[in-house]
Amino acid sequence: MRDFVIRRFISMIITLFVIATVTFFLMHAIPGDPFSLPRETPQEIRDNLEEKYGLNKPILEQYFIYLKNILKGDFGISMKYKGTSVVDKVTSGIPKSAVIGFGGIFVGCTIGILLGIVAALNRGKGFDYLIIILAILGVSIPSFVMASLLQYAFAVKIPLFKVAGWGGLEYMILPIFSAAMMNIAFYARILRSSMLDVLNQDYIYTARSKGLYKNEVIRKHVLRNSLLPLVTSLGPMCAGAITGNFVIEKIFNVPGIGQSLIIAIQNSDYTMIMGLTIIFAFITIVMYFLVDIIYGLVDPRIRLAK
Repeated sequence: MRDFVIRRFISMIITLFVIATVTFFLMHAIPGDPFSLPRETPQEIRDNLEEKYGLNKPILEQYFIYLKNILKGDFGISMKYKGTSVVDKVTSGIPKSAVIGFGGIFVGCTIGILLGIVAALNRGKGFDYLIIILAILGVSIPSFVMASLLQYAFAVKIPLFKVAGWGGLEYMILPIFSAAMMNIAFYARILRSSMLDVLNQDYIYTARSKGLYKNEVIRKHVLRNSLLPLVTSLGPMCAGAITGNFVIEKIFNVPGIGQSLIIAIQNSDYTMIMGLTIIFAFITIVMYFLVDIIYGLVDPRIRLAK
């Protein structure tokens, strides 16, 4: 297991280095600059700003300075918002995005797994068809439509929760369930298919033929092996919990990290874009790294394979 973790860690470092390098050179290759919006900046002021942020230096020198600063945890200061660093923006926005994202994963995972189990154990019956229909609807309806419907139903017609904003629990419920709807549908479909596949395996018939009770077979053999595809999906889902709910944050006016990246792109804010991109990539890579380790613990064949 140690060698397995070391290989995955080295791969993670190399991937992060490649992403940082590609992001840096792409940002300097695209047209425009941070000092041309919203109106053209006078040349004298532009020269001073370029000197302040080191943009007047050769591109390779800028690159190595940027890598050196990243290693020290310095992602730079925003070129559009005075005194605002990338780290400050991330630390203020990530907790709010994480509450929505991880809350959506928890609710989606819990409800989706239960629905998937019920559907698999009642294959071809009414419950199975009903859950399949609900899962298809959950995947088909866009998140912004679902969020708007929940706002209208539970904040306008039945004022149980707040329409938008950020504060107490009454502000969090609707964004969390908006983020959870697609997760519920995804987990229900995946677990149903995985359980049906495992139930038809020879070792399940062998366990039943030895006299094991059905509930014991399902709990000890079927569920554990059926959860492997869900473990694989947790990597991108956990990363998306922080970085992937831009639309929901916008609809419910949540001051999360997703909106910061959109605003930075609109303003051509080099340091903010590069910093947030690398931090997002780091979060994604770490999540995949942890999932690889969990996958290796759940299924020893993964870590023993050459």
